[in-house]
Amino acid sequence: MSPDGTADRGFFDEASIYVRAGSGGDGVSHFRREKYVPRGGPDGGDGGRGGNVELRARANLHALTAFRYKRRFIAANGGKGEGKKRHGANGESVTVDVPCGTVAYDDRSGAVLADLVEEGQSVVVAEGGRGGLGNVHFKSARFQTPELATRGGSGQERQVRLELELLADIGLVGAPNAGKSSLLARLSAARPKVAPYPFTTLEPVLGVVQAGDSGVVFADLPGLIEGASQGAGLGMAFLRHVRRARVLVHVVDGSGLEGDPFEAFQAIDAELGAFSEDLLERPRVVAFNKMDLLEARELWPDFEALVLAEGYEAVAISAASGLGLRELVGRTVAMLAEAPPAPRPEPDETAVLRPSPVDEPAQLFRRSDGAYVVRDARLEGLARKLNFDTPDAADYFQRQLDRSGVTERLERAGTTAGDTVVVGELEFEWMGLGL
Repeated sequence: MSPDGTADRGFFDEASIYVRAGSGGDGVSHFRREKYVPRGGPDGGDGGRGGNVELRARANLHALTAFRYKRRFIAANGGKGEGKKRHGANGESVTVDVPCGTVAYDDRSGAVLADLVEEGQSVVVAEGGRGGLGNVHFKSARFQTPELATRGGSGQERQVRLELELLADIGLVGAPNAGKSSLLARLSAARPKVAPYPFTTLEPVLGVVQAGDSGVVFADLPGLIEGASQGAGLGMAFLRHVRRARVLVHVVDGSGLEGDPFEAFQAIDAELGAFSEDLLERPRVVAFNKMDLLEARELWPDFEALVLAEGYEAVAISAASGLGLRELVGRTVAMLAEAPPAPRPEPDETAVLRPSPVDEPAQLFRRSDGAYVVRDARLEGLARKLNFDTPDAADYFQRQLDRSGVTERLERAGTTAGDTVVVGELEFEWMGLGL
């Protein structure tokens, strides 16, 4: 069993990881202290930015096995600012390598964060918090010696679901024992496990088939059965691997020993459509296999007519003897040359980027316990960032309340000394004209 309690499979193509970016370092309140500068001004530096967590596609990885046991990735926090306007160190980022073909989802919302298909392609899935501001930023003509600073922002955190979709040009689909593994072994140097019983193939296998001067990547996927799109058999676990294939080769057992070949074709066709209607629009060749058997040769004419009536091309082959394989590869490669790119998941930009707060008038209402609550994105953010351990923070915040008109509105609403006022996570006692 795997650590999350699910049954182990040899091919690890799903994983869920926790990522947390670093928080920004706090800004510092500091003043120049030099021998000949008795009244030096503010020189507190800013905090460093928190480190990011990013995913990076690597061509030398072929499964998500690395996440079987390591599932937490946490970046470093930014350093605190220092005097003499020295900036705190930025937190070290964390890069998580994944195979090419990995799709990353936000586990909570289901939004697509990234579809990583090319070597070196990367995406930030958790953004580090900004560093806090030192007191040098708050100096003004009326505020010469500000003793305040802001805290660093929190880093993003999320649970990320990783799903690997194999990068193959051609996908071999069909029922168990249709002969897909034998076909791939005959066409390429791949050596999938071949045996005369169902579900011999327990994991996808890739093979490169030479077609002229170039190689075409075929993927042998575990056999599908009726109900696979709802989770029956092994099909549901691997159906998504066919989504990137630009052309499908539907391998059918032509012997009739496992049931009527055309009914088997229709059953698998229905499962592909139930999983994704787009798969039914994908260019496809139907490979009628096992023509080395008398039973298959007898069933072939009727099967070909029925499949052609459905609008598909059919080729009679024998993976055992090699009959028809040259024609099959030729037709498949010709389709591939004209096939459009396979659809890719579209990343949801809002799942990665933080939208800027909209400037809206402050809202004021009274809670059932009598407290006055101020709703204002800018003031709530300031209340969260200000370091109220610094002497001037409360006065500075009061001035912001005054400038935004909130103080006047609170007075008009009837607040009196001793009333509770809440701004974001900050709760304080109202003193009339000040905090």
